[in-house]
Amino acid sequence: MEYNIADLFESVVDVVPDREALAYIDHPGTGAERRLTYAELDAAANRVGHHLLDSGVRPGEHVGLYLYNGVEYLQTVLGCLKARIVPVNVNYRYVEDELVYLYRDADLAGLVFDAEFTDRVAAALPRTEALRHLVRVGEAAPGAADVAAVPFTSAEAAGSPERGFGPRSGNDQFIIYTGGTTGMPKGVMWRQEDLFFSGLGGGAPTGEPVKKPEELAERVAAGGAGITFFPAPPLMHGTSTLTAFIGFNFGQRVVLHRKFVPDEVLRTIEKEKVTSMSLVGDAMLRPLIDALEGPMKGTDMSSMFTVSSSGAIMSDTVRRQFQALVPNVMLLNNFGSSESGFNGTATDDSGPERGFRIRVNSRTQVVDPATYEPVAVGEVGRVAQCGHVPLGYYNDPRKTAETFFEKDGERWVLLGDMATVDEEGVVTVLGRGSQCINTGGEKVYPEEVEQALKSHPDVYDALVAGVPDAKWGHHVAAVVQLRAGAARPSLEDIQAHCRSRLAGYKIPRRLVITEALRRSPSGKADYRWAREVAASAGG
Repeated sequence: MEYNIADLFESVVDVVPDREALAYIDHPGTGAERRLTYAELDAAANRVGHHLLDSGVRPGEHVGLYLYNGVEYLQTVLGCLKARIVPVNVNYRYVEDELVYLYRDADLAGLVFDAEFTDRVAAALPRTEALRHLVRVGEAAPGAADVAAVPFTSAEAAGSPERGFGPRSGNDQFIIYTGGTTGMPKGVMWRQEDLFFSGLGGGAPTGEPVKKPEELAERVAAGGAGITFFPAPPLMHGTSTLTAFIGFNFGQRVVLHRKFVPDEVLRTIEKEKVTSMSLVGDAMLRPLIDALEGPMKGTDMSSMFTVSSSGAIMSDTVRRQFQALVPNVMLLNNFGSSESGFNGTATDDSGPERGFRIRVNSRTQVVDPATYEPVAVGEVGRVAQCGHVPLGYYNDPRKTAETFFEKDGERWVLLGDMATVDEEGVVTVLGRGSQCINTGGEKVYPEEVEQALKSHPDVYDALVAGVPDAKWGHHVAAVVQLRAGAARPSLEDIQAHCRSRLAGYKIPRRLVITEALRRSPSGKADYRWAREVAASAGG
């Protein structure tokens, strides 16, 4: 047996077949639920894998998942992995041109999609000749475009529930498409063995990784149930799918909602005794606070042990607010990416004054991007990781050459995050180099200013962008969403608040107040939108 994710999942199934693996709870308030044991999820995934093979999709080919959260999403990922077909996540916010680009860039042979997206799929099909097999989840609405797709229920019924697949390998691929906040999406190619250790913690994200594949099931068999994982963001983002598989590697239960609805999330935490929830920054944590202070006041959150965030920071102010409401919970700001997996967790003293400080793992360094050598204490470099790293970007040799390098006989990935390191080896992440604002020769990283803005009592959420300035090249602009009922602050009010927390050149010179900020479904910032809004506001 190798470090193959499907093999490892099956080894867990064989020791806890009757334990509940997955609970899908529909909302709002419908009460519809679907629960599968490990044996039932295994059989359901087998059916999808066999259907795809029987339909002519070959091992090594790519199948897209254009789906909301649901049993079908994880069932299809597992079915693909079992059949050695490569699953590819598709952002459900994409429209026709973006879909055409991704379908063609990823060389999709098949697509499993929600019926709600039928018209978008139909519009993209004429320009995606290689896409030859479609499976539709749910019934298309009356009047929807006519698409030759197999109903998911029919695909399930036709596929064998037995395993019966050929041998697999740790070299089998898993592709995670990442769009970031600018540019076209890129497919990060992982060997499954590398992803198991970098993205799934080697079977023990908070402990000692397994030393052999068989040890994963041995640990599950020796332990008990009792942990419930709740990945709240969309599964189409790698973090949520990996969180679910971390739960499976522990032989524990995973809970899913179709979409993030704060009141329903809190009801599920109480009802299902959720112990560990993952989300993406303040954009998800703030609405939970609002609900706990409002209509969901008194919700029993005593089962909660950890809330972790990756992809965006839970700011110091928002963390304190949540901690006051749920004092028993541990809040973890994790640092990682689709290109690196997990790198480390923020220190307790991270915040507006000291920055986003993380204790990184032994495979992570801050390096000079020109020489790849570690930077001196206090110098700015880029975060890099060695060891279990991806193979590169699918269909993009130029970007692969820019991002991946060899040093001392090891393969490294150079991330876009700028950082410094102190005498104790603690890394302070400054922000993405691509979002850095150069104002009069000084560099400003938006995340640092956003943390200061969010500590203002009237600010609900904030994004920071650079706008052209005749004197300084660019100046800092704040795009702000206010709390409900808050008085409208002036630019001078905001500047005075930030002045005690930030150097003068980092203080916003422009303030734009907007009804709502634009973020991805997972809560990641849309900086391109923020720049456009700030620039169009003038001033």
